[in-house]
Amino acid sequence: MKELVNLQLMMFLLMLVGLFLRKKDIITAEGKKCLTDLIIDVILPANIIKSFLIEFNYKILLNFLAIFLISIGIQLFCTFLSHVLYQKEGSDRRKVLQYGIICSNAGFLGNPIAEGVFGSMGLSLASIYLIPQRIVMWSAGISYFTESPDRKTMLKKVITHPCIIAAILGIILMISQITLPDCVENTITSLSNCCTAISMVVIGTILSDVDMKSMADKTVLSYTVLRLILIPAVVYVACRMLQVDSLITGVSTLLAAMPAGATTAILASKYDGDAIFATKCVVFSTVMSLVSTFIWSVILL
Repeated sequence: MKELVNLQLMMFLLMLVGLFLRKKDIITAEGKKCLTDLIIDVILPANIIKSFLIEFNYKILLNFLAIFLISIGIQLFCTFLSHVLYQKEGSDRRKVLQYGIICSNAGFLGNPIAEGVFGSMGLSLASIYLIPQRIVMWSAGISYFTESPDRKTMLKKVITHPCIIAAILGIILMISQITLPDCVENTITSLSNCCTAISMVVIGTILSDVDMKSMADKTVLSYTVLRLILIPAVVYVACRMLQVDSLITGVSTLLAAMPAGATTAILASKYDGDAIFATKCVVFSTVMSLVSTFIWSVILL
């Protein structure tokens, strides 16, 4: 729990750095846009590829298959929720909420939290769990923000997105177990290691435009309850009813209980969505996750 709290506090400090730099105009509006493009087009693809550079051990294939199928089920459930909820919200806010339901911050927080709570096997399972989410977040997730005149054009935008291409390459590398040259792997790792820091700084620059007094409006609060309590509760009950292995149940539930993904605010900013509202969802749900993650960890251990 100490490592978890330190990780989340570090993220908040990085956001404060971004807020300070934007307030002082060290990062200008144009600079914020450049950083957002850098994250989407370079750093996140490297982070995605790195997440697939894991050993494919057939001895634990069944566990991998089980958590993979559970993750697919969770994504289908969340996709269904994203289509039926928040229909009365305005278009820009609805896009943010739809993306925020199907894409949590498990990509940033999931691996370190799974390893801290469940050890090395938890980390391996988390890597597999994140595969369906990464695919969904850069396919269905991107489609929420990228409006096109027809489905063919939209599909082309999604398929050619750098993060989708990275996910495909990552899956190929994982299954084939191709060993990349050290210089290539080290380059990917170095870029990937920038992901959390630069993403949080960019969110901090967006946060500089947020009215803190209106941080927790009713919609943000209802989203946070859904993201941190209701979705993981459904996952936990379903796994217990199906008598899923306790370790797989724990990893699946804990990762399902992650707050809104940082990319929610980044994509809203890049594609002219409601970036301020998206930042409220990210910041408020992350603050509340300090409490909810601790409670879920106590229940699962």
